[in-house]
Amino acid sequence: MTVSAPLIEKIAFLGIGLIGSSLARAIRRGNLASHISVTSRTQKSLDTATELGFADSTSLDVKEVVKDADVVIICSHLSTYTDLAERMAPALKPGAIVTDVGSVKGSVIKMLQPLLPDGVHLVPGHPVSGTEFSGPESGFAELFDGRWCILTPPPGEDQGAIDTIRALWEGAGSMVEIMEPAHHDRVLAMTSHLPHAIAYTIVGTATDLETHTREEVIKFSAGGFRDFTRIAASNPVFWRDVFLNNREAVLEILQRFNEDLTALQRAIRWGEADTLEQMFTRTQEIRRGVIEAKQDEYLEPDEAKN
Repeated sequence: MTVSAPLIEKIAFLGIGLIGSSLARAIRRGNLASHISVTSRTQKSLDTATELGFADSTSLDVKEVVKDADVVIICSHLSTYTDLAERMAPALKPGAIVTDVGSVKGSVIKMLQPLLPDGVHLVPGHPVSGTEFSGPESGFAELFDGRWCILTPPPGEDQGAIDTIRALWEGAGSMVEIMEPAHHDRVLAMTSHLPHAIAYTIVGTATDLETHTREEVIKFSAGGFRDFTRIAASNPVFWRDVFLNNREAVLEILQRFNEDLTALQRAIRWGEADTLEQMFTRTQEIRRGVIEAKQDEYLEPDEAKN
């Protein structure tokens, strides 16, 4: 989606990894901002952002990057949010909008809201998209096309600020949903955080196998295990922060999963064929729902037969 005039005059990125660089590219594609300023932990990342053409200005100084910015997007690990907020707060102009791309929202509001000056708006966001790769060179403008971005503004937040961030993500190609922060965290604990916990555990189990068996697991990896290795290749610091900042919801979903896994073990142990078939048939409905919601692009061959 390209707009005739920029939606935002100056937008500042605090962090420029996969999500940040992809959004910056989408902003360039859609002419959504007149000026993109970027900060990062290293000069190397800033040089890459300049070379790739999606940064108009860069600096290691957070205050310099957010000065006069209309929108500030935190695209860093959750464990950095407090430090970044403290550093940028004195330089934020009245009316500026602070948003983010983190996978947890309740803790983000608790971290950021007390540190932002009066007159600065907070509209947290979570683009539900990504890959296992990281770094500014890994981004691409199409990452958000047809994918959801969830916004979780605190109660009473300015509607104009919410509308601006909605328009930004829609301009980047996303579908936008407004959600209460705690509900977001519980939903994502199921759809994203639990699958990553399982993937890390399964691949960790394979890692702990004796050498010969581990080599054969890698050599004869079937589609399911390959998918788990892809998920488990995600940024470890990112996921460490997610689990620590959404621990209550994750632990609740893990407990339910453990109970369901115990039921599966029992059915296998006692040869309960009907129970197993019913379980596997019921779960196909979720897969069909994912396809119908256009959150995946095709049916696997076995699925297409049913």
